[in-house]
Formats: sequence, structure tokens, C-alpha cells
Amino acid sequence: MGRAKETFGKKEVRNKQLKKRKDKEKRRTERKEQGKTSFDDMIAWVDENGQICSEQPDLSKKEKIDVNSIEISVPKGGIKGKDKVLTGKVRNYDDTKGFGFISVIQLNDSVFFHVNDCTEEIKVGDKVEFETEKGLKGLKAINIRKAV
Repeated sequence: MGRAKETFGKKEVRNKQLKKRKDKEKRRTERKEQGKTSFDDMIAWVDENGQICSEQPDLSKKEKIDVNSIEISVPKGGIKGKDKVLTGKVRNYDDTKGFGFISVIQLNDSVFFHVNDCTEEIKVGDKVEFETEKGLKGLKAINIRKAV
């Protein structure tokens, strides 16, 4: 008695491929029957609030914005207010690299500092007074001195 040349697994694979081809052809014919979509059906609009909508928004609500007036970083001058001098405690300081961070009491945050901005020598744990300015990545402490 001879063996069948086609095993059950091979038949299953062939049937799945045939079914897949038929489904693909069926979807293709359904798309053709629905008709072609126009370019207007594919456009999405963005309204004045940044929400995506299907119809064109009212252009009368559009306002002109000067690109140069947009500030992306910390405002020049650092912290605004009456008290420009802040106090804090040196949280960490790497004297080999020459920089560290000060935990600021008024901001509940930390501020970067560089050894070149210190008026006197400081170490970890010292209470310091300083002013702030805009740095490359945020606030930067300047005119750092030990608190009295």
C-alpha cells in the first residue's frame, strides 16, 4: 500500500492560502463597488484649538502670531519677583568637573551651578545665597556665596 503524496498538514496550508486569496479578491471587488474616494474625503483640517476636524475651520477666528515672540526656555533674568537673591543648600558638587546642584528652598527644586560662578570656595552641605539667570538647559546659579 502506498502513501498519499499530500499530507493533512499540506492540505490545510493549501486550503488556508486559497481562502486568503479569495478573501483578498472579495475585498478588492468591494472597494471597486464602493467607488473611488476623492481627495476631499482624505483631507483632515486642524481648527484654532489644534483639534482635527473633517470640515474646513472658520478662517475669521485665525489670529496672527509673531514667531519671534514665542519663548521656549526660561525667561531672561531667571526668577521674577521682589527677591532676586535665593538661598539654598549645595546638594552635590564634583570638584574635578567643576559643577554641581543647589537645592533651592523657595522653588522646591534644584539649580545648576559652575565653579566659575562662585565668589568663594564651597562644598557639599554649605548654605549659599545666589542669583539666577537663563542657562543652556534651564536656570543657572550665579554670584554664589556662603550664606551668613
